[in-house]
Amino acid sequence: MAFEFDWVDAFADRVFGGNGCAVVHGGAGLNARTCMAYVRETSLVECTFTGPSDVADVRVRYFLASREIPFAGHPTIATVVAMRRRGLIPDGALTLETDAGIIPVTVSGTSVTMTQNAPDFGAQVDPALVAATGGIDPADIVGTPQIVSTGLPFCVTVLRDRAALERVRLNPDALDAYAASLGHEASDIMEPFWVTLSGATEAGDTFARLVLAPPSPPEDPFTGSATGCMAAYLWAHRLIDRARFVAEQGHGLGRPGCAEVEVLGPRDAITGVKVTGQGAIVMSGEVFLDS
Repeated sequence: MAFEFDWVDAFADRVFGGNGCAVVHGGAGLNARTCMAYVRETSLVECTFTGPSDVADVRVRYFLASREIPFAGHPTIATVVAMRRRGLIPDGALTLETDAGIIPVTVSGTSVTMTQNAPDFGAQVDPALVAATGGIDPADIVGTPQIVSTGLPFCVTVLRDRAALERVRLNPDALDAYAASLGHEASDIMEPFWVTLSGATEAGDTFARLVLAPPSPPEDPFTGSATGCMAAYLWAHRLIDRARFVAEQGHGLGRPGCAEVEVLGPRDAITGVKVTGQGAIVMSGEVFLDS
């Protein structure tokens, strides 16, 4: 079967920046095996597959190379930019049906704002366990890492400086131990999200990394879902003074990306997180997939 696709670099205003995602239009009915194989074929971290919805304007399915996930940030930006370019949606507000719920979105050309869910603050995690997954010293961690979800759960881990952030290297054995401590297999959870409270450039307020385990690529250039989790964590724990800030990621990979972030609600009663990013079309065409 032939499907139209668009390859979009999200959280960037030009191609070859931010994080790429291939959007397969009308592919939401494909089986999971085919979708995961397509992600592996692209060598991207994630791809999306769209379709009709009875409860929202569009249904979106999100896939890693290893599994389907309920929600992802940069693929949401990419999907909406791709649909807007094809004239499938106009500028303005729309809703996306995801496995994490209905996600409100506003689009204006190549700029997309998504409102992620109110955060679910989960378990606090032993800093030594988290530090081991990144091959760093527990003293490099500020405060206590915590599992936070605004649609997809991440262990938000604040590091003391950029030097510590740059030292992070994934230790697969330690990742297994970390996952086991949470009652999961490493293949079933997202890796820790590392952030420092200064930007990669003068324009940024935070700088982050997400190092990944196989079969994904070694590192995610920009992680929009984790950015929402991180924003909620920083606001709730009084680690940032302003609810609106600029998040940066990907600069060490030569794929700089940025997002405008706004935490909604007071520190003790956050109602959601707005994450805004640009998207740039890299290529478009047809892909032939078995259903």
